[in-house]
Amino acid sequence: MRPIDITGETPTQLVRRARKINRVLAETYPDAHAELDFDNPFQLLVVTVLSAQTTDKRVNAVRPILFAAYPDPAAMAAADRDHLEGIVGPLGFFRAKTDALLKLSAALVERYDGQVPGRLDDLVTLPGVGRKTANVVLGNAFDVPGITVDTHFGRLARRLGWTTETDPVKVEHAVGALFPKRDWTMLSHHLIWHGRRRCHAKKPACGACPVARWCPSYGAGPTGAVEAEALVRTEGPN
Repeated sequence: MRPIDITGETPTQLVRRARKINRVLAETYPDAHAELDFDNPFQLLVVTVLSAQTTDKRVNAVRPILFAAYPDPAAMAAADRDHLEGIVGPLGFFRAKTDALLKLSAALVERYDGQVPGRLDDLVTLPGVGRKTANVVLGNAFDVPGITVDTHFGRLARRLGWTTETDPVKVEHAVGALFPKRDWTMLSHHLIWHGRRRCHAKKPACGACPVARWCPSYGAGPTGAVEAEALVRTEGPN
């Protein structure tokens, strides 16, 4: 198999190819979902902030202890700093993350009566919350479609030839234009799952990729079935 040549691809052809890839990824990962555990919008907002520069599994491990101690914004805003640092310590950058949680919780109490707002424009005004975090919360806690451009999503969008943009906001808008708005949240899950399980940054499992025939970057990793299959993960990285 050779990589698909997308030279001269028309906008209509790009849309068709992108949507075909998403349909195949949906079949490949029928259980795709947010891999951060949460019970409500506040928990999802907090664990998403904590997930920066660490893994979802590590965040999930501290989540029960964190929310048993501080179940809502008011409790977290009044937290003892040393105690909170001790809980989030295993995640790294604990001082900065503790500071972020204290400021975020205080802002929720002061501006939104302790409730997580369900609008992008409001969410991005909160300390430590950018568009990526806001879209995670909107899509998974409020069922408001959003595209989550994390490192996996951005890498795959470029590898698949959907965009050449590197700025996350520009990637979000470029990819969003290819799909119906209703598909945005699940599209994010499909690409993130594929990036974590097959389309790795340094050595993608090209020979075990279900969308290889539509990928202009085919061959960036091993194309042999045996070598490629050995790279496939059944779950996200630890």
